This record gives sequence, C-alpha cells and structure tokens, in this order.
Amino acid sequence: AVTPIECAPVPANSVLGLSAAWACVNLLAGTIGSLPIMVYKTSRAGVDEENWDHPLYRVLAESPNADQTPLDFFEFSSASVELYGNAYSEIEWGTGGRIIALQPPVTPELMTVRRLSSGYLQYDWTVDGKRRVVDQDRMFHVRGFGGGPLGGMSTLAFGSRAFNSALSIERAAAATFRNGVRPSGVLSTDEKMDPKVRKETEELLQSKYMGTLNQGLPMLLTHKLTWQQLTINPEDAQMLQSRAFSVEEICRFFGVPPHMVGHTEKTTSWGTGLEQQTLGFVIFTLRRRLKRFEQAMGKQLLSPADRANGLKIKFDLRGLMRGDSEARAKFYETALRNGWMTINEVRALEGLPPVPGGDVVRLQMQNVPIDSVMGHTGGPPLDEAA
Repeated sequence: AVTPIECAPVPANSVLGLSAAWACVNLLAGTIGSLPIMVYKTSRAGVDEENWDHPLYRVLAESPNADQTPLDFFEFSSASVELYGNAYSEIEWGTGGRIIALQPPVTPELMTVRRLSSGYLQYDWTVDGKRRVVDQDRMFHVRGFGGGPLGGMSTLAFGSRAFNSALSIERAAAATFRNGVRPSGVLSTDEKMDPKVRKETEELLQSKYMGTLNQGLPMLLTHKLTWQQLTINPEDAQMLQSRAFSVEEICRFFGVPPHMVGHTEKTTSWGTGLEQQTLGFVIFTLRRRLKRFEQAMGKQLLSPADRANGLKIKFDLRGLMRGDSEARAKFYETALRNGWMTINEVRALEGLPPVPGGDVVRLQMQNVPIDSVMGHTGGPPLDEAA
C-alpha cells in the first residue's frame, strides 16, 4: 500500500471550507449525480437497448432508498470518492435474489475494511452507537484512484500538505484584513488642524468619495492638504499570489481545470466555446470517474446471469447537453443526416410525441448521378431529354 506523505488527513469540513476545494467537489459530484443512468441490454445485433423493466432501474434511476433521490445518492457517493477515495452503501436484498434498495451511503471515515481468512471482505462501522458488520455481498463499494481491494487512496491524506498550506494562507489573510489597517490613501498637511475642521473633513471624505460609484470624482482640498495614494505592499502582494497558487494546487489534486471553478487569471487552452470546455472536462476528468461507478455497479449489483445476458449499467452523457440547445441541435442534425437516428428517436429524447413516418431512417444524398435523380423524380431519361 502507498503511504501518504502526511500521516494525518485534514478534516473534510476544513478542506471544504476552502472555496476552491468546495467548488471542485461540488462540480464533480453534482455533475455525476445529475446525469441520467440506465440499465441497458445488448442485443444480438450489438445494440444497447434500454431495459426499463429491470428491477435495478427503479433503484438506480428513481429511488435508491426511502430517504434519497438518485441525485442525493450519487452526489454524496461521488463526493466521498473525491475526498476519501471510497464510497460505501449497504445493499438491501429482497426475495428472489433481487436488490430492492441501496441504503444511504456511509461516511467513509467511519468504515473499517478487513480481509477475512476465507478471502471475503468484511465491512465494520458504527453509527449512533449501533455497530454494523456485513460481508462484501451486502456492501456496494466504489474505490477511488489507486484503489486496492481494501479501498482507494484518500485525497484528504495525500493532499494534506497542500490543504494545510492553503488553510494557513487563508487564516493569515483573514487575520491581516481583520486586524490590519488598510486605507486607500493618506491626507496630510504641515499645518495644525482644528479638531472640528478635521472631523468635518473626514465626514466629507466618507460621505462623498467612499464607494465604487464615487470613484473618479474630483477632490477639492483646502488647508494645504495633499493626497497620497497607497499601493499594496510586497508582503500583501505575495500573499495574494500564494492564494492564487493554492487554488491551482487544489485543482490539480481534483483534476479540475481552474477556469471551471472561477479561477480565470491565466488563459486557458480549452477553447472558447462551451462545447469544447465540456468535451475536455468529459474526456479528461469525468470519463474515468463515471467508468469507475459503472464498473462497480456492473460487478457488484448485476448478477452473473444478468451480465451473461448482456445487461450493463451506464450513465447517459447526453444529459450534459441538456442546457446547451446549440450543441444539442448540431448533435441531432448530424444523427439525422447520417442516418443513425430517426426523427421519432430525436423527438423522444426531447419529450415530444412521435409523428407518422418518423421511424424511417433517412440518409442525405449528394453527388449522385444526374440520370438516377431525373429517373427518381419522374423526369425523362437523359437520352430522351436530349
């Protein structure tokens, strides 16, 4: 097993107090949790057909348990994998060897996993003073990066040095702005000012020149007053640079491009359009995370008979285009023009009723012989037209 550099992981609530870590986990877990999930059956022709009647569809796509929606369940599970490297949920079996529920995920820091002499894995945890011990057949376990049989690697442990550094910078910044004096400028004069005049001058400055809307207004100075603009000192500038670097460091641990969590200081090479940004995020960040969940569900939730019959569980990445009408329109246009979707299939994805003749596969034609076109349209053959 790989040992983290820092032995003691940083508490999750402290790490999530960092805006960059919160944004990364929120983005990853929220995106995965909001994707549609479906049980498919591969036909003899190699086509994945949606299997709405399989009992697992109701559990995964409608109601994992009595307390959670699919979004709640997968969002918590995904966040657990991102932070702790593991996600655990007890499987509830019904009659006939069917899974009827996946209980709310267990917080990974409460779980102990051990290998028994029989070779089976045993899961042990305590919640509200009640101890639970189950074997691997009753536990849905998703392992994170570098995962061995006992569990994946904890980001909180391996990233503790970076997280502690970021927390130290945040604490220093808070103390600086809480205790330090940070005026934007200084009014000075060689003359002695009457206390009443001084108070009136301060009140006039605050009432007339404070605030963003009042920036740029001309200032009239009397009593030989001079204005000196204060700039940020090198120590504060270095602290701000350190805060920016800590954002990039945290993003590297979670594999999230900084611009996707609001850090836009540097120019990104991901393209300017939403389509290119989404494509890069899906390919380099989401794909292996989704595959991790899909393979865990296929191995642990589907029976050997289900797998032999071609059943599989997959997330539908088309859900990422739900808010991008332009990308969705281009996708449908390409599908219809090249004949790998029908009009009614497109309408079904958009929640529209089928239309007569919409189940016919159409293929765009171009550069066809002119004589075949004239013959198809009822025109005279070329030799007769001549």
